[in-house]
Amino acid sequence: MSNNFIESLQKNIQAQRELLLQHPVYKSINDLNGLIQFSEKHVYAVWDFMSLLKSLQRDLTCVELPWRPVGTADTRYLINEIVLGEESDVDEHGVRISHFELYLKAMQQMGADTLTIQAFLSQAIDKNIFNAIENAELHPKVKSFLNFTFDVAINQPAHIKAAVFTFGREDLIPDMFVEILREIHQEFPEKVSTFKYYIERHIEVDGDHHSHLALEMVAQLCGDDAQKWSEAEKFSIESLKQRSLLWDAIIDR
Repeated sequence: MSNNFIESLQKNIQAQRELLLQHPVYKSINDLNGLIQFSEKHVYAVWDFMSLLKSLQRDLTCVELPWRPVGTADTRYLINEIVLGEESDVDEHGVRISHFELYLKAMQQMGADTLTIQAFLSQAIDKNIFNAIENAELHPKVKSFLNFTFDVAINQPAHIKAAVFTFGREDLIPDMFVEILREIHQEFPEKVSTFKYYIERHIEVDGDHHSHLALEMVAQLCGDDAQKWSEAEKFSIESLKQRSLLWDAIIDR
């Protein structure tokens, strides 16, 4: 039954997903400078993705003391395996690293600014996250994107978080972007090798194995509850719209 729900959801969000995959931001990334400017805003999506993921882990497993079993072993396994891959993967040299730290490493190799995101993280840790976003010197559409993510992560139930994670955040790298990246790498291999590895690793892990696990997680959390599936669809579409706003911010510069 839930497989039919998944198929229906995927069909209903396809139009918004296609708009995102055809966003003009990708045509603006035609040289190293364009890639650098892309990364300096995209990094916020890489970071807040981890916050969304960890909020799911907190909901679906026990991270408090004393420990007790929470939910089902199947959902615990699914979320813990995804966290394992995102929080402690390997870089191109086989060294353990989170995907966010790998992205920062790629930015540093390119010569992109990482001080802004690091300063924001310091503020976000020390303050209420929504206050930190409001007070940050960020593009308004980046702020909208972050506010949506943290509203979901903090205020919404697990099935909505899982839907946004699965349908709004994963598997959103068009072939055109991969081809552009390969061309930039051919011209600047010493500056883009880590970013190229990050994207290839993202496609390999997140676009295949993790996507399958995430679909299972949504199916288990929504079950045969039509209301939950309706909410999952609504928030998935909004998540795709918010990603489009983030892409708009990159073009606006």
